[in-house]
Amino acid sequence: QVQLVESGGGLVQAGGSLRLSCAASGLTFGSYGMGWYRQAPGKERELVAAISSIDNSYYVDSVKGRFTISRDIPKTTLYLQMTSLKPEDTAVYYCAKLARGPLLAATRVPPDYWGQGTQVTVSS
Repeated sequence: QVQLVESGGGLVQAGGSLRLSCAASGLTFGSYGMGWYRQAPGKERELVAAISSIDNSYYVDSVKGRFTISRDIPKTTLYLQMTSLKPEDTAVYYCAKLARGPLLAATRVPPDYWGQGTQVTVSS
C-alpha cells in the first residue's frame, strides 16, 4: 500500500524559505517519477515541480529559479526547497507519485497516488 506523508509546511513571511518533505512507503521509490502540486483557495490544483526516476526535473514557470525538487532514495523522501516565497505561493501543497512514462507525459495525466497535503501560508 503506497503512502505519502507531507510535512514542513507553515507560516512564513514573503521572501522567506521553507522545505517541504514527503515520506514515501509501499513503493520502489527510485523507480517512479514524483511531483509536488498545490491548490490555492478557489483555484484548481496545479503541478509545481516534478522529478523523474533519472532525476530530470520540471518546474512551472512561476517557481523557476525559486523552488528546487529533489529526492533522497535511501530515505525514500521527496523534498521541495522553496525560497523567495511570495504571497501567491500560499496553498496546500501535495506530494504525488506520477503515472509511469516519460516525465512530461506523466505530468499530463492524474497521478497514481496523493499525499494528504501540507499548508503553506506566505504573509506579505
